[in-house]
Amino acid sequence: MSLDSHIEALRAKHAELERSINQLETQPKPNDDTIHTLKKQKLRVKDEIARLDARH
Repeated sequence: MSLDSHIEALRAKHAELERSINQLETQPKPNDDTIHTLKKQKLRVKDEIARLDARH
């Protein structure tokens, strides 16, 4: 997998996490633990994208 395709896969994962978080937050009784976990995953993906972009 090339660096560009890896970065694109990470961006897709980041967008998927964003959609999941938004969907959970609109529920009447959102699960805060799940939302927190997803936000942490999203931040890790964002940091990885930034790290790879800096090398690219």
